[in-house]
Amino acid sequence: MIMRVWHGYTSRENADAYEDLLRNEILPGIHRINGYCGAYLLRKPRDSEVEFITLTTWDSYDAIAEFAGGDGHAVVPPKAQRLLSRYDATSEHYDAAWVK
Repeated sequence: MIMRVWHGYTSRENADAYEDLLRNEILPGIHRINGYCGAYLLRKPRDSEVEFITLTTWDSYDAIAEFAGGDGHAVVPPKAQRLLSRYDATSEHYDAAWVK
C-alpha cells in the first residue's frame, strides 16, 4: 500500500466549509481512479488557522500517477484553493504496512 500525504491550512472561518468540500465533493470524486483505496482526513486547530492533513491510500504508484501525474504535484481544485490560506505544492509518498 502507498500513502500519499498532503497538508493544507485554512482560516478557522473557512475550516468547516473546506472539510465539507473534501468530504462531499473532492474525496468522493477520487473513487473513479482504479487503485484508490480510501482516505484519512486529519484536522487540527493551530493558532489562527486550521491544519488539514489528507492521507490517501493507493494500491500502486501507477494509480497515483493516473490521479496526479508522476511528479508528486498536489491536486488542489480551484474551489479548495479559494478556501485555503496555504498548502503543500507537492505530496509525499510512503510505502506503508499495517502493523498490530
